[in-house]
Amino acid sequence: MQERIEKISSLQNVRVKQVVALSQKSSERRKQGLFVVEGVRELAHCLSHDYELDSAYVCEDVVRDGNDWHALSPLLDGGRQFLVSSAVYQKMAYREGTEGVIGVVRSRPFGLDDIPLSDNPLVVVAEGVEKPGNLGAILRSADAAQADAVIFCDTPTDLYNPNVIRASIGAVFTVPCAVSGSAECIDFLKSRGIQILTAQLQDSELYYATDMTVPTAIVMGTESTGLTTPWRLAADRHIRIPMLGSLDSLNVSVSTAVLLFEAVRQRMGE
Repeated sequence: MQERIEKISSLQNVRVKQVVALSQKSSERRKQGLFVVEGVRELAHCLSHDYELDSAYVCEDVVRDGNDWHALSPLLDGGRQFLVSSAVYQKMAYREGTEGVIGVVRSRPFGLDDIPLSDNPLVVVAEGVEKPGNLGAILRSADAAQADAVIFCDTPTDLYNPNVIRASIGAVFTVPCAVSGSAECIDFLKSRGIQILTAQLQDSELYYATDMTVPTAIVMGTESTGLTTPWRLAADRHIRIPMLGSLDSLNVSVSTAVLLFEAVRQRMGE
C-alpha cells in the first residue's frame, strides 16, 4: 500500500491531462500503452483478470478521510494512488455515475495466439462490427455463455474505448479477445479444426438444426451489409434465425446471443 496519497486539486495537473487524453484518443492509448477504466465493477473485472494497474484516482467525495481509503486498497494496490477533488474528477471522468474511481491500466495485445482455447472451443467472430454498444453486448453474451473467445475482424473500433468497456460492463476483460483480419482469422480457425458457421439469410439452414457440440465458431456480420465473401466461402455451414415478422434481421448482438445459447443448450444436452 502506498503510504502517502498525493492529492490533486489543479485542473492543469499533467496527470489530469493524461487521463483525459487517454479517454478521448485511441492514438494516445496506442502510443502510451495505457487505457482508462472507470467504475468499481469494471475496474474489479479488469484487475482480477491479470491487467496491471498503473495509477488510480479516487474522488474525495467518495473517500472522505485517510482511513476510508483503506477500504479500496485491495483493488488499488499495485499502482500509484491519488486523491482528487470533485472538480478534478469531473474533468477526468468520461461519463457520469462511475462511483468516483478511475484506473489507468497497462494494455495487453489482442493477438490470436494469445487466446486460450479449450478442447472443444466455442468462439464468436464479429466482422466489421464497430458500434461500442453492439461490441459490448456481444462480449456480455459471450461471458454469460462462457465462450472461449471473441475475435473482432476488420473493426475500426478500439476495444479499450471507454464506451466499449462501459457497454460490456467489463466483459472485455473477462472474455479472451483478439483483433485480426478476416483472412488471418479464417486460417486460425481452420488450422485448429474449428467449424465455421456463418449467420446469413442466403443458402442457409435453421440454426437449431446445426450441430454446435463440436468445436465451433459463430461468425456474425453487420446488419447493413452482412458478411463479406471470404467468410461465406470459408463457411462449413450457413445458418439463420427464422424471421416471422416484416423485418429481415435482428440486431447483431441479439442474434449473437440467440446463437450462442443454442450452442450452450446443445452442449448441456438439453
